[in-house]
Amino acid sequence: MVRTGGCLCGQVKFRVIGRLRPVVACHCEQCKRTSGNYVAATSAPQHAVSIWGEVHWYQSSDVARRGFCPTCGANLFWDGPGQCLSIMAGALDKPTGLALIGHIFCREKGDWYDIPDGERRAPENDPAMTAKVWD
Repeated sequence: MVRTGGCLCGQVKFRVIGRLRPVVACHCEQCKRTSGNYVAATSAPQHAVSIWGEVHWYQSSDVARRGFCPTCGANLFWDGPGQCLSIMAGALDKPTGLALIGHIFCREKGDWYDIPDGERRAPENDPAMTAKVWD
């Protein structure tokens, strides 16, 4: 399967060949600060992602960096330890064929919203949700 996406202004485009992980919502402080809310992201093996255009990378912690468009500021990627690249779900072109499977870092969620009852939650990271690639 091939999926495409890009930033708001169109200066950065990407293509993913192969499987994607279902979408995970991250409520950590860094995601909230970089997006203004929690983020929803999928991921793919780094070798399966091709990027066109200039991406600026910000080293947001000792172990991760975040990729964004230098023109429109779109939050596009999270690159942390491992061999997968997280891709912001909203940057994918429709139809994505993906679904939200749960929420991580719920201990840090904002006080202005609720996580719906019945949705899978983890107080911190949950490798069972974030480390796999499915489709």
